[in-house]
Amino acid sequence: MSTLLQIVPKAPGGIDGVGDYALTIAKKLRETFGCDTVFATFKTSSSENPGGFEVLPLDGLLERSIQKYDHVLLHYVNYGFQKRGVPFRLLTILQALVEQHRGRMVTIFHELYASGPPWTSAFWLRPLQIRLAKAVARLSDTCIVSSDNFVSELKRMAPHARIQLHPVPSGLEEPSLSPNQIVDRDLHQWAIVGGTALAERSLRSFRRLLSRIPDSIAPRSLFVLGGNENPVTRSLLVDLAVQSDYRPHIAAAEASEILRTCSFAWFDYFHRPDVETSVILKSSAFAAACAHAVIPVFPHRGSVISLGSDRLPGPFFVEPDRCEIPDAHKRAKIASDIYDWYQRHSSSESLVQAIAKIFGLNRAQ
Repeated sequence: MSTLLQIVPKAPGGIDGVGDYALTIAKKLRETFGCDTVFATFKTSSSENPGGFEVLPLDGLLERSIQKYDHVLLHYVNYGFQKRGVPFRLLTILQALVEQHRGRMVTIFHELYASGPPWTSAFWLRPLQIRLAKAVARLSDTCIVSSDNFVSELKRMAPHARIQLHPVPSGLEEPSLSPNQIVDRDLHQWAIVGGTALAERSLRSFRRLLSRIPDSIAPRSLFVLGGNENPVTRSLLVDLAVQSDYRPHIAAAEASEILRTCSFAWFDYFHRPDVETSVILKSSAFAAACAHAVIPVFPHRGSVISLGSDRLPGPFFVEPDRCEIPDAHKRAKIASDIYDWYQRHSSSESLVQAIAKIFGLNRAQ
């Protein structure tokens, strides 16, 4: 059995975008290709054993027998590995791994670099962040990114990098849905799904714009799924005008069962509304909505989301003076189209097949 070393910002667990992504890959590689996974991170504890996979301290990795790992898969999130987004220590470890290791290294770029106004550290550290991302791309045999604009930017930064495009898959299962399971849903059942910060930010804008949602699809019940227990999120639900159900630390299977009953999901994903909406394709929470035929809705209008000429329906939005959102008659058709688009472009099956091909893995007998 071959073994893959997955380097992650923290051990997978809960509804956590990068962690969900890494754990999905690990499970499917084990099931389909008989390839085991060992996770490595700077943030470890003795109790962590996600999905039955071993978690090692990244700092001590080079002291172990390098032959234990056939290949390396890095989940690059610069702020996940260093609080200012400049993980020089990670780069040193990667350089040593590449020198000592005969297998392939693939990097999934969840981020490239940050930007911000002059009074933030992101503005001053951006050149260093770009330099580090370039260095990681040069070390990698193949780079995977989630959207067309990430492909263009990485090509500009590292012209010789080998780049593959694949949107992030759902971290909350990928159910096989019949047409009736998409049509026969409560039009007034909504969800907010994601990590702690995303859930809180989304709930704040949801409260602010709730009255602007048309009556035919207006929320009567709201599920808030994922993240850690957050007193602020809980307090924002106290006087909400709709029935709410807050479930932090929810298991993926349970969250999936709930999403199959929802019609719409509210996402306040972007810190800045001028960011291209296609960046949302790096969100496993957004992918989970699409995988469950739940229509994503944003608190501001956005740009087209597409891969090549294949456009995802929307983006749909609600603003104080305007909204574009499917009505009761169009909801089922658009939800079905979103579900089909996900199956064509974002499924974990196609992602894992691509990764296995890069590593030269054969299907388990």
